[in-house]
Amino acid sequence: MKNFSRALIWLTISEIIFNASGYVIHSVVGRLLGPADYGRYGLIVNLTTTVIVLIGNGIPTAMSKYLSEIFESHPDRILGIKRKAIALQTGIMTAVTLIFFLASPFIAALLGDPSLTPLFRLSSLIIPSFAAASFYFSYFTGLHFFRLQAVLKTTRSVTRMMFIILLAWYFGVQGAVAGYIISPFVVFGVALACDFLWTGKFFPAIRKKTSPDFPAKKLLDYAWPLTLFMLFYQLITSLDLFLVKALLRDDYLTGLYNAVITVGNIPYYLFYALTIILLPAISKTSANRNETETRSLVNKSLRLLALALFPTVTLLSTYAGPFLRLFYGYAYAGATASMSVFSIGNGFLTVFYVLAFAISGAGLVMIPMYVSGIGLIASAVLNYFLIPPLGIVGSAVATTIVTFILMTGILIFTDRHFRVRIPLRLWVVSLGSSATLVGLARLLPQGPFSFIVSGGCLFLLHFGILRLFGVLEDSDLAPLLKLFPTRSAK
Repeated sequence: MKNFSRALIWLTISEIIFNASGYVIHSVVGRLLGPADYGRYGLIVNLTTTVIVLIGNGIPTAMSKYLSEIFESHPDRILGIKRKAIALQTGIMTAVTLIFFLASPFIAALLGDPSLTPLFRLSSLIIPSFAAASFYFSYFTGLHFFRLQAVLKTTRSVTRMMFIILLAWYFGVQGAVAGYIISPFVVFGVALACDFLWTGKFFPAIRKKTSPDFPAKKLLDYAWPLTLFMLFYQLITSLDLFLVKALLRDDYLTGLYNAVITVGNIPYYLFYALTIILLPAISKTSANRNETETRSLVNKSLRLLALALFPTVTLLSTYAGPFLRLFYGYAYAGATASMSVFSIGNGFLTVFYVLAFAISGAGLVMIPMYVSGIGLIASAVLNYFLIPPLGIVGSAVATTIVTFILMTGILIFTDRHFRVRIPLRLWVVSLGSSATLVGLARLLPQGPFSFIVSGGCLFLLHFGILRLFGVLEDSDLAPLLKLFPTRSAK
């Protein structure tokens, strides 16, 4: 994929903006509501997000895969794939929304808090709103309109920050949930307009309104294991929060752990853009039987994880207390120990997630599904036994153990299928540099804001160490250097 690096930069920038807006939202809402109500808000959002996985990633992602394979060679098939995906998505969306609405009292009872029922019923409207927006996001992914995706992502950043904070200010938890409904619906409207005005210019065949029919079975055969993988993955990331609520019956501790999950997910959000590109890119190279390009894409992804993920996780874990104070204030200081452990586990989970999409792009969707299913069972068992004696720290420990197993499993499958692995020297130098950062961090200021300067210096030092030992290559820096083109000599 010739534009891999440039597309990654565009999407990464939009992801940074999107997630920065998300942390502004969580910081403000967490302070407005307080730990107890913020815990209730976190339960609503996390559970609804889990349900959204059933419709937001299955059919749309399958559509994206098949569009990536044909949009250049057979553009006349684009409309047929899109129409079939719309029909399937609409049916699934309607059924899931209705089931979730009717099951709200039962879900609230399982969590030991019937008062959550009205909030769950309100949040059911997030499902169709998000499904509509995510459909177009995947559609543009399949057509490789990555810049347009970046614009839509930024639009959602602005709208969700505006609606969620404003409505939370006036209406509390109910207002914050309502903001989650309105924002993706606005983005859907913008995407619909872009599709009408933009897509036909690049693919005139779409304007003919005729296209070969695409078999629904082909979409479903790819979508169902991918949907289960995404569902298992989402449950792995949120089951610990549900069990903290169910086993401890404490809204305050639930609020603290929701803060841990939110801040601890920073590495995942930073690398999410990589998964957006990997699946359609590898789908295309695999369909063309271009094994060299496929291995190159996977190798670039692995190197990026080894180079940048280590310092990110290390600094997040080391500065857990300052990060929590920055986003939520001193009321959430009790979550520091749990945050230090959870950050490491989320780093493991990020590696698993990125490589799972690489494997899915090659058509091997069953592998991530089985691995994540085993991880979900292990997570449930470990959390059940560790939360009662250790509280939210026990939940963080359980998550870290499970995610390490998941990461190890996906690395083995990646090596076997793509025959790509990172040199041992790079792993050793990255780990050694991360250990150095931990030691130096204890000597530098860790004040409410000074830790940002300290952490930034340590982050740059990490890359200096990598360059010194020769593991940071010019090709690794090439995507960043393209942002600053040099003028040709006169």
